[in-house]
Amino acid sequence: MRKIAFVLLGTVLMTACVSKKKYLALEHENGEVKSALAKTQFEKEELESKFAKIEARVEAYNSKINALTEENDVKMEAVGDVAVISNETKKHMRNTLTKVDQNKLRQATTLKDSMNLAVSYNLQKSLDNSTLNEDEDIAIDIDETVVMISISDKMLFDTASYRVSSKANNILQKLANVINSEPSIEVMVEGHTDARSINTDKIADNWDLSVLRATSVVRALQNKYNVAPEKLIASGRSSYLPVAGNDTKEDRAKNRRTRIVILPNINKFFALMASNE
Repeated sequence: MRKIAFVLLGTVLMTACVSKKKYLALEHENGEVKSALAKTQFEKEELESKFAKIEARVEAYNSKINALTEENDVKMEAVGDVAVISNETKKHMRNTLTKVDQNKLRQATTLKDSMNLAVSYNLQKSLDNSTLNEDEDIAIDIDETVVMISISDKMLFDTASYRVSSKANNILQKLANVINSEPSIEVMVEGHTDARSINTDKIADNWDLSVLRATSVVRALQNKYNVAPEKLIASGRSSYLPVAGNDTKEDRAKNRRTRIVILPNINKFFALMASNE
Protein backbone atom coordinates (compact mmCIF):
# COMPACT_ATOMS: atom_id res chain seq x y z
CA MET A 1 0.00 0.00 0.00
CA ARG A 2 2.80 2.37 0.92
CA LYS A 3 4.53 1.46 -2.32
CA ILE A 4 1.44 2.38 -4.32
CA ALA A 5 1.23 5.76 -2.56
CA PHE A 6 4.82 6.56 -3.43
CA VAL A 7 4.16 5.70 -7.06
CA LEU A 8 1.12 7.98 -7.16
CA LEU A 9 3.01 10.80 -5.50
CA GLY A 10 5.85 10.49 -8.01
CA THR A 11 3.38 10.59 -10.88
CA VAL A 12 1.73 13.77 -9.55
CA LEU A 13 5.09 15.48 -9.04
CA MET A 14 6.19 14.58 -12.57
CA THR A 15 2.91 15.91 -14.00
CA ALA A 16 3.25 19.15 -12.05
CA CYS A 17 6.79 19.58 -13.33
CA VAL A 18 5.79 19.14 -17.00
CA SER A 19 2.91 21.62 -16.70
CA LYS A 20 5.20 24.24 -15.21
CA LYS A 21 7.68 23.86 -18.06
CA LYS A 22 4.91 24.20 -20.61
CA TYR A 23 3.62 27.26 -18.80
CA LEU A 24 7.03 28.87 -18.77
CA ALA A 25 7.46 28.04 -22.46
CA LEU A 26 4.09 29.53 -23.31
CA GLU A 27 4.84 32.58 -21.21
CA HIS A 28 8.12 33.05 -23.05
CA GLU A 29 6.38 32.61 -26.38
CA ASN A 30 3.73 35.13 -25.35
CA GLY A 31 6.44 37.60 -24.43
CA GLU A 32 8.06 37.19 -27.84
CA VAL A 33 4.72 37.72 -29.57
CA LYS A 34 4.09 40.87 -27.54
CA SER A 35 7.58 42.10 -28.31
CA ALA A 36 7.10 41.41 -32.02
CA LEU A 37 3.73 43.17 -31.92
CA ALA A 38 5.23 46.19 -30.19
CA LYS A 39 8.03 46.26 -32.76
CA THR A 40 5.51 46.02 -35.59
CA GLN A 41 3.44 48.84 -34.07
CA PHE A 42 6.55 50.99 -33.72
CA GLU A 43 7.57 50.29 -37.32
CA LYS A 44 4.01 51.08 -38.47
CA GLU A 45 4.05 54.41 -36.66
CA GLU A 46 7.51 55.14 -38.05
CA LEU A 47 6.33 54.37 -41.59
CA GLU A 48 3.23 56.52 -41.10
CA SER A 49 5.44 59.37 -39.91
CA LYS A 50 7.74 59.00 -42.92
CA PHE A 51 4.74 58.82 -45.27
CA ALA A 52 3.28 61.98 -43.72
CA LYS A 53 6.61 63.75 -44.26
CA ILE A 54 6.71 62.56 -47.90
CA GLU A 55 3.14 63.79 -48.42
CA ALA A 56 4.08 67.15 -46.92
CA ARG A 57 7.09 67.41 -49.24
CA VAL A 58 4.98 66.48 -52.27
CA GLU A 59 2.40 69.10 -51.30
CA ALA A 60 5.16 71.68 -50.82
CA TYR A 61 6.64 70.84 -54.24
CA ASN A 62 3.19 71.06 -55.87
CA SER A 63 2.60 74.43 -54.23
CA LYS A 64 5.98 75.62 -55.45
CA ILE A 65 5.26 74.37 -58.98
CA ASN A 66 1.85 76.08 -58.98
CA ALA A 67 3.39 79.28 -57.67
CA LEU A 68 6.07 79.18 -60.37
CA THR A 69 3.40 78.52 -63.01
CA GLU A 70 1.33 81.47 -61.82
CA GLU A 71 4.43 83.63 -61.61
CA ASN A 72 5.36 82.59 -65.13
CA ASP A 73 1.84 83.37 -66.37
CA VAL A 74 2.00 86.94 -65.07
CA LYS A 75 5.63 87.44 -66.04
CA MET A 76 5.75 90.51 -68.25
CA GLU A 77 7.45 90.70 -71.61
CA ALA A 78 8.10 93.79 -73.68
CA VAL A 79 6.69 93.84 -77.21
CA GLY A 80 9.14 96.15 -78.91
CA ASP A 81 8.24 99.71 -77.89
CA VAL A 82 4.51 99.04 -78.15
CA ALA A 83 3.38 97.31 -74.96
CA VAL A 84 4.26 95.00 -72.10
CA ILE A 85 2.27 91.78 -71.93
CA SER A 86 2.13 88.73 -69.68
CA ASN A 87 2.58 85.09 -70.67
CA GLU A 88 -1.13 84.57 -69.95
CA THR A 89 -1.89 87.26 -72.51
CA LYS A 90 0.44 85.52 -74.97
CA LYS A 91 -1.62 82.34 -74.50
CA HIS A 92 -4.79 84.27 -75.38
CA MET A 93 -2.97 85.75 -78.36
CA ARG A 94 -1.90 82.34 -79.64
CA ASN A 95 -5.48 81.10 -79.31
CA THR A 96 -6.72 84.11 -81.28
CA LEU A 97 -4.07 83.71 -83.96
CA THR A 98 -5.36 80.22 -84.80
CA LYS A 99 -8.47 81.97 -86.14
CA VAL A 100 -6.68 84.71 -88.09
CA ASP A 101 -6.34 84.61 -91.88
CA GLN A 102 -3.29 82.40 -92.44
CA ASN A 103 -2.00 84.56 -95.30
CA LYS A 104 -1.84 87.54 -92.95
CA LEU A 105 -0.34 85.39 -90.21
CA ARG A 106 2.52 84.30 -92.47
CA GLN A 107 3.46 87.95 -92.88
CA ALA A 108 3.76 88.47 -89.11
CA THR A 109 7.48 88.17 -88.36
CA THR A 110 7.61 89.66 -84.85
CA LEU A 111 5.65 89.46 -81.59
CA LYS A 112 4.49 93.01 -82.29
CA ASP A 113 3.06 91.91 -85.65
CA SER A 114 1.28 89.00 -83.99
CA MET A 115 -0.21 91.25 -81.30
CA ASN A 116 -1.37 93.64 -84.01
CA LEU A 117 -3.16 90.83 -85.83
CA ALA A 118 -4.74 89.44 -82.66
CA VAL A 119 -6.03 92.82 -81.46
CA SER A 120 -7.32 93.64 -84.93
CA TYR A 121 -9.11 90.29 -85.17
CA ASN A 122 -10.75 90.65 -81.76
CA LEU A 123 -11.89 94.21 -82.37
CA GLN A 124 -13.04 93.37 -85.88
CA LYS A 125 -15.12 90.55 -84.40
CA SER A 126 -16.56 92.89 -81.77
CA LEU A 127 -17.37 95.54 -84.37
CA ASP A 128 -18.45 93.02 -87.01
CA ASN A 129 -20.97 94.40 -89.46
CA SER A 130 -21.98 92.83 -92.76
CA THR A 131 -21.89 96.27 -94.40
CA LEU A 132 -18.28 96.92 -93.44
CA ASN A 133 -15.43 96.52 -95.88
CA GLU A 134 -12.37 95.86 -93.74
CA ASP A 135 -9.96 97.41 -96.23
CA GLU A 136 -11.99 100.54 -97.07
CA ASP A 137 -14.59 101.19 -94.33
CA ILE A 138 -12.68 100.24 -91.21
CA ALA A 139 -9.00 99.71 -90.35
CA ILE A 140 -7.58 98.61 -87.01
CA ASP A 141 -3.98 98.92 -85.90
CA ILE A 142 -1.72 99.30 -82.86
CA ASP A 143 0.70 102.19 -82.70
CA GLU A 144 2.73 103.31 -79.68
CA THR A 145 0.65 101.47 -77.03
CA VAL A 146 -2.78 102.49 -78.40
CA VAL A 147 -5.39 100.75 -80.54
CA MET A 148 -6.58 102.82 -83.49
CA ILE A 149 -9.83 102.23 -85.35
CA SER A 150 -10.27 104.31 -88.49
CA ILE A 151 -13.87 104.46 -89.73
CA SER A 152 -14.75 105.84 -93.15
CA ASP A 153 -16.88 108.98 -92.91
CA LYS A 154 -19.49 107.43 -95.19
CA MET A 155 -20.26 105.07 -92.29
CA LEU A 156 -20.94 107.99 -89.94
CA PHE A 157 -21.93 111.14 -91.85
CA ASP A 158 -23.61 112.38 -94.98
CA THR A 159 -21.43 114.31 -97.45
CA ALA A 160 -20.15 117.65 -96.05
CA SER A 161 -22.20 117.16 -92.87
CA TYR A 162 -21.07 116.89 -89.29
CA ARG A 163 -24.30 115.40 -87.93
CA VAL A 164 -24.07 111.68 -87.15
CA SER A 165 -26.44 109.80 -89.46
CA SER A 166 -28.72 106.90 -88.49
CA LYS A 167 -26.55 104.48 -90.49
CA ALA A 168 -23.87 104.96 -87.80
CA ASN A 169 -26.07 103.50 -85.03
CA ASN A 170 -24.85 99.93 -85.33
CA ILE A 171 -21.13 100.66 -85.43
CA LEU A 172 -21.32 103.25 -82.62
CA GLN A 173 -23.30 100.87 -80.41
CA LYS A 174 -20.66 98.16 -80.83
CA LEU A 175 -17.88 100.67 -80.27
CA ALA A 176 -19.61 101.83 -77.07
CA ASN A 177 -19.85 98.20 -75.92
CA VAL A 178 -16.07 97.84 -76.24
CA ILE A 179 -15.42 101.14 -74.43
CA ASN A 180 -17.91 100.42 -71.63
CA SER A 181 -16.60 96.90 -71.07
CA GLU A 182 -13.37 98.06 -69.41
CA PRO A 183 -13.28 100.98 -66.94
CA SER A 184 -9.60 101.74 -67.63
CA ILE A 185 -10.18 102.43 -71.34
CA GLU A 186 -9.97 106.05 -72.52
CA VAL A 187 -10.97 107.12 -76.02
CA MET A 188 -9.96 110.00 -78.26
CA VAL A 189 -12.14 110.69 -81.30
CA GLU A 190 -10.23 112.39 -84.13
CA GLY A 191 -11.90 113.98 -87.13
CA HIS A 192 -10.00 113.97 -90.45
CA THR A 193 -10.91 115.55 -93.79
CA ASP A 194 -9.56 115.52 -97.31
CA ALA A 195 -7.70 118.56 -98.69
CA ARG A 196 -10.61 120.17 -100.53
CA SER A 197 -11.59 123.42 -98.83
CA ILE A 198 -15.04 123.99 -97.35
CA ASN A 199 -16.81 127.16 -96.23
CA THR A 200 -20.48 127.39 -95.35
CA ASP A 201 -22.70 129.34 -92.99
CA LYS A 202 -22.10 126.73 -90.28
CA ILE A 203 -18.65 125.37 -91.19
CA ALA A 204 -15.72 127.78 -91.46
CA ASP A 205 -13.09 125.39 -92.87
CA ASN A 206 -11.67 121.86 -92.64
CA TRP A 207 -10.46 122.48 -89.10
CA ASP A 208 -13.99 123.34 -88.14
CA LEU A 209 -15.48 120.34 -89.98
CA SER A 210 -13.02 117.85 -88.43
CA VAL A 211 -13.66 119.12 -84.89
CA LEU A 212 -17.44 119.27 -85.36
CA ARG A 213 -17.47 115.68 -86.59
CA ALA A 214 -15.40 114.53 -83.62
CA THR A 215 -17.65 116.30 -81.10
CA SER A 216 -20.75 114.87 -82.82
CA VAL A 217 -19.42 111.33 -82.37
CA VAL A 218 -18.43 112.07 -78.75
CA ARG A 219 -21.90 113.44 -77.98
CA ALA A 220 -23.55 110.40 -79.57
CA LEU A 221 -21.38 108.03 -77.54
CA GLN A 222 -22.18 109.94 -74.34
CA ASN A 223 -25.88 110.73 -74.82
CA LYS A 224 -27.12 107.79 -76.85
CA TYR A 225 -24.79 104.94 -75.85
CA ASN A 226 -24.03 105.86 -72.22
CA VAL A 227 -20.26 106.17 -72.48
CA ALA A 228 -18.90 108.10 -69.48
CA PRO A 229 -17.90 111.58 -70.74
CA GLU A 230 -14.71 111.60 -68.64
CA LYS A 231 -13.43 108.74 -70.81
CA LEU A 232 -13.85 110.73 -74.04
CA ILE A 233 -11.66 113.27 -75.85
CA ALA A 234 -12.71 115.12 -79.03
CA SER A 235 -10.11 116.46 -81.46
CA GLY A 236 -9.83 117.56 -85.10
CA ARG A 237 -6.84 117.14 -87.41
CA SER A 238 -8.29 118.87 -90.49
CA SER A 239 -6.57 117.58 -93.67
CA TYR A 240 -3.07 117.59 -92.26
CA LEU A 241 -2.66 113.92 -91.43
CA PRO A 242 -3.64 112.15 -94.68
CA VAL A 243 -3.29 108.41 -95.25
CA ALA A 244 -3.36 108.80 -99.04
CA GLY A 245 -2.97 111.46 -101.71
CA ASN A 246 -5.69 113.97 -102.49
CA ASP A 247 -5.56 113.78 -106.28
CA THR A 248 -8.18 111.09 -106.86
CA LYS A 249 -11.71 110.49 -105.62
CA GLU A 250 -10.66 107.17 -104.10
CA ASP A 251 -7.72 108.65 -102.16
CA ARG A 252 -9.76 111.59 -100.90
CA ALA A 253 -12.35 109.12 -99.60
CA LYS A 254 -9.62 107.35 -97.61
CA ASN A 255 -8.59 110.64 -95.99
CA ARG A 256 -12.15 111.47 -94.92
CA ARG A 257 -12.31 109.40 -91.79
CA THR A 258 -12.91 109.41 -88.06
CA ARG A 259 -10.20 107.78 -86.06
CA ILE A 260 -11.11 106.24 -82.70
CA VAL A 261 -7.99 106.05 -80.55
CA ILE A 262 -8.42 103.56 -77.69
CA LEU A 263 -5.92 103.50 -74.85
CA PRO A 264 -6.42 100.08 -73.27
CA ASN A 265 -4.47 97.94 -70.88
CA ILE A 266 -3.42 95.24 -73.39
CA ASN A 267 -3.45 92.47 -70.76
CA LYS A 268 -6.94 93.45 -69.57
CA PHE A 269 -8.05 93.76 -73.18
CA PHE A 270 -7.10 90.16 -74.00
CA ALA A 271 -8.57 88.89 -70.73
CA LEU A 272 -11.82 90.64 -71.67
CA MET A 273 -11.84 89.21 -75.19
CA ALA A 274 -11.08 85.71 -73.87
CA SER A 275 -14.00 85.92 -71.42
CA ASN A 276 -16.32 86.87 -74.28
CA GLU A 277 -15.43 83.81 -76.36
